[in-house]
Amino acid sequence: MPVMAYLSIGAVRADAVFVSGLQCCDEPSAGQVRQAVAAAVRAFGCSGCAGRVAQEFGDHPETAVIRMRWARGVALEAFADSPPDPRPGADAGGLLVIRPRPPAEPGSCSPGTERRKPARSAAGGEG
Repeated sequence: MPVMAYLSIGAVRADAVFVSGLQCCDEPSAGQVRQAVAAAVRAFGCSGCAGRVAQEFGDHPETAVIRMRWARGVALEAFADSPPDPRPGADAGGLLVIRPRPPAEPGSCSPGTERRKPARSAAGGEG
């Protein structure tokens, strides 16, 4: 039976900022944060961002904690004035349901099967 994860939209945004190329010292604007979140979610998907965060916490917990605190703060600030999602089925509580993708057929070019560039680590290098 597939496992479903329930993530708040705030958690997804923070994860996406965390795996993005944004750095605290850049002092990104709200627009830059929103663009980085959109790009990270497009590139890795919600669960892919979460997986990269988990890996970074396993590999570098001391720096990952600092980066996640920063990512949560800038994500919250950048999306503070966002209206709730008006799409049908959008959860008023701000939760996203992440369902696992079915396995791709061998040799297929279905979305999500291509190799992706590694995310930057919390230290700024390749992860």
